Amino acid sequence: MLGEAGSVRRRGESSIARMSGRGTSGADFLLRNVENALPEGELERKLEEGRPLRVKLGLDPTAPDIHLGHTVVLRKLRAFQDAGHVVVLIVGDYTARVGDPSGRSTARPQLDPEEIDRNADTYRQQAFTVLDPDRTEVVHNGEWLDMKAEELFRLARTATVAQLLERDDFAARFAAGSPISVLELLYPLLQGYDSVAVRADVELGGTDQLFNLLLARQVQQAYGVPQQVAITMPLLPGTDGVRRMSKSEGNYVGVTEPPEEIFGKLMSIPDDVMPAYYRLLLDRDVDPALPPVEAKRALARELTAHFGGGEEAARAAEAHFDRLHVEHEAPEEVEDAMLPEGETVHLPALIADLFGLSRSEARRLLSQGGVKLDGEPLSDSDLDVPAERLRDRLLQVGRRRFKRLRGGPS
Repeated sequence: MLGEAGSVRRRGESSIARMSGRGTSGADFLLRNVENALPEGELERKLEEGRPLRVKLGLDPTAPDIHLGHTVVLRKLRAFQDAGHVVVLIVGDYTARVGDPSGRSTARPQLDPEEIDRNADTYRQQAFTVLDPDRTEVVHNGEWLDMKAEELFRLARTATVAQLLERDDFAARFAAGSPISVLELLYPLLQGYDSVAVRADVELGGTDQLFNLLLARQVQQAYGVPQQVAITMPLLPGTDGVRRMSKSEGNYVGVTEPPEEIFGKLMSIPDDVMPAYYRLLLDRDVDPALPPVEAKRALARELTAHFGGGEEAARAAEAHFDRLHVEHEAPEEVEDAMLPEGETVHLPALIADLFGLSRSEARRLLSQGGVKLDGEPLSDSDLDVPAERLRDRLLQVGRRRFKRLRGGPS
């Protein structure tokens, strides 16, 4: 599994890898595009020690896919790797059972342990579309967080409730009278103990993680471990250009999505967020000589080539996009899909099975007119439809996904 991910990373290496700073060890490059690096000057001091630093990132596998927003931090980790440092990727199989409260106005729903384990497997593979697997330590924090009560008590003594309630999200929820569970209060301490367990010199995260990263320094100090540098990266805007990229918001670009999906989603981003995409995903500025639509095509082409399987796949994805959105025609080749047995088909279930979506997401698309049958929009009143109505017709989900439905009653 990991070998396959490594081969994906090496295939058709693009400027994403070439511009990652291979062989550069100075702090100036490592701090490029960084939002915070605290304490100030501490990274430079650690680099002067002349040893490989242990650079930590924790990912809770709460969803099965990594999206481009995750790769902002992963690419900074790759820059550390290329400068000779060791990346420690922590799969939060244990903290995912708690749920990171960062940026949340309510508690996260509890996930099934088997679902977390399945997601963790895909996280490891997908992270290696950016990271070098040969220079990455992958560990699960369930190895040390499944601790005895007396050890948990010791950890709980490293911070006060008043400190934890200083977090913006906790403070807002407390002021609004919204519930905050004791388990959520423990989350930053559990994440901090990860830094103790792996003896992190540096920890990376998004700007929403700054509180957790700084609290980890306090936890390390309490356990007599040298304190880490807290580095945060900007949050990538989603394809809507408004909210941070998030699977739950539906404004994401998954790194393992089909090439035509990656290309099409990137072509949909607003012009005003393109500078952030160029800076955070390609390490360069938008060419001011290019018209916005051409700059967007160049962005989509390059990222599709890197994550979607190479230059040929990117060219095919671009041709697919033009056929749908410039020429307004269906794709030349559409994959057949068999209808389930029975006189009636539950459309959300069919969409979920054929396109890898959840049933709730399928119902949302139906209610928003995002599902079409031979070009005609369906609605949320079309949940259970006669199979005869679907047979030999073209089912379109979103802008770029199609299936030709076959079978059903004759």
